[in-house]
Amino acid sequence: MTSSDAALTQLLSDARTWAAQDPDPATAAALTELIRLSDAGVAGARQELADSFSGTLQFGTAGLRAALGAGPNRMNRVVVRRAAAGLAAFLGSTVAQAAPGTRPRAVVGYDARYNSDVFAEETAAIFTAAGIETFLMPAALPTPLLAYAVRALDCDGGVMVTASHNPPQDNGYKVYLGRHAVEESGRGAQIVAPYDALIAAEIESVGALDSIVLAPAGWTVLAPSVAADYEAAVAALAAPARFPARDLKIVLTPMHGVGGKTAVAVLKAAGFTDVTLVTEQAEPDPDFPTVNFPNPEEPGALDLALETAAGVGADIVIANDPDADRAAVAAKDPDTGAWRMLRGDEVGALLGAHVVARLDGIGGAAVGVFANSIVSSRLLARIAAAAGYTHEETLTGFKWIARVPGLLYGYEEALGYCVAPTLVRDKDGISAAVLIAELAAAAKADGKTIFDTLDELYLVHGLHANDQLSIRVADLGLLDAMMNRLRVSPPDSFGGSAVETAVDLAEGSEHLPPTEGMLYLTRDHTRVIIRPSGTEPKLKCYLEVIRSVGSAAELPAARLEARAALDGVLADVREALGL
Repeated sequence: MTSSDAALTQLLSDARTWAAQDPDPATAAALTELIRLSDAGVAGARQELADSFSGTLQFGTAGLRAALGAGPNRMNRVVVRRAAAGLAAFLGSTVAQAAPGTRPRAVVGYDARYNSDVFAEETAAIFTAAGIETFLMPAALPTPLLAYAVRALDCDGGVMVTASHNPPQDNGYKVYLGRHAVEESGRGAQIVAPYDALIAAEIESVGALDSIVLAPAGWTVLAPSVAADYEAAVAALAAPARFPARDLKIVLTPMHGVGGKTAVAVLKAAGFTDVTLVTEQAEPDPDFPTVNFPNPEEPGALDLALETAAGVGADIVIANDPDADRAAVAAKDPDTGAWRMLRGDEVGALLGAHVVARLDGIGGAAVGVFANSIVSSRLLARIAAAAGYTHEETLTGFKWIARVPGLLYGYEEALGYCVAPTLVRDKDGISAAVLIAELAAAAKADGKTIFDTLDELYLVHGLHANDQLSIRVADLGLLDAMMNRLRVSPPDSFGGSAVETAVDLAEGSEHLPPTEGMLYLTRDHTRVIIRPSGTEPKLKCYLEVIRSVGSAAELPAARLEARAALDGVLADVREALGL
């Protein structure tokens, strides 16, 4: 027998063993058919089977996320049961050490993807059997509502079953920690190191599948009032005394996700009653039939929303991703007359300035911190400094941003905004929508657009122009090769401006933990950051140029100059990477 024959025999044996113990008849049947086709020599089936059993899905700071299907490298009831049992053991031991005699508490939420409700209920059953006081959300609801519940219910942990804006075939398992499990600034936030490794070790220690006990009952299904409480708290963020304008025609799309009803209810409670839902995308649908990819950032994802906006004469479009933790904004550009989606950095700056204005209305000293990820624009730092507030940069991801002590507002360029950290210690596309509507209505009442408001920021702080280059690879080894090339043959300039500072982010610093990536600053303040994506097989390059602007009349020329500079930087980045 050749080595390849032996490998196939072992693969088929592993798959049959899995199918025999799989508690899900659907995945067991699909796996049995895959085994039959593989045994018959069907190449595609054999490749799919090999990938499904190529390793164990690893638990990390993003929890778990993968395609649905049978096998240890897929999202399924076996993998979820083991994850739930390991997390239950972690919560139990952690709470026992921090507060002896205290019963751990946890809350479990889920979106409308395939199997989300099943994964959530089995997690609740396993938690309950492990002695954890467990709450289950009453329906498929947004991720921010789960993050809210971790804090509102004073829980030690939370699980959200969601794959956010991933393709329809995926699902995921996102973990939050609370009261006795983490420090105060991290309560209600996603996990970071070392908690991921500690939980992963507990998962690894879980015994055979049939040793995992599922309680038949005993958890509490929360009343719908938990959603009503969140809606009331978020709607109360509106500041009508300071920003009374409510004349705004909004088109909203939840992109076939779970945020539609909640977002409409919150906006209307905040006084924004003219809200039109995109009919074709209003109800949850795990197939996401009208979009190629359910991510507002993807080309074409907002086409239906923009068509609706043109039809009803809307002022603004707000799009949430399927679990409603992100928000995208589009408006009609007065320079071109065309609708365009704002970049995440543009919305991040607008919200930052609006938060400052709201705080100015309260009075008192400027106390608190504004924060954004290192790959986001430097404009927020200038806005915060001008108002007397502290600013911090963090690693990419809201698991880091949300942990900043004293946080008042945080954002990342990938459409994530935290405007109310005392309510939700995570990105929240619904609370962000309230403040986006408020600032857009205020601009309209003054006879302006949000683009005019952006220009006002540029006149004070400089025009900050951004762009990105994403390089998707089939072989993950190419990511290492490109990063190695940067270190072996470092670029000496970008866009004709000499590199003055090169920082290897993998070495870490007093402000940031180590992370794979390179940061470059040039003489004219151009910034380039190159890093592998943490969730996709991509190399991501973030570019920013800054140009001083003396008057509004200079803005058009400054934009053209900045665009030309970005194009030059893009070309140099490609050359540096050997593309």
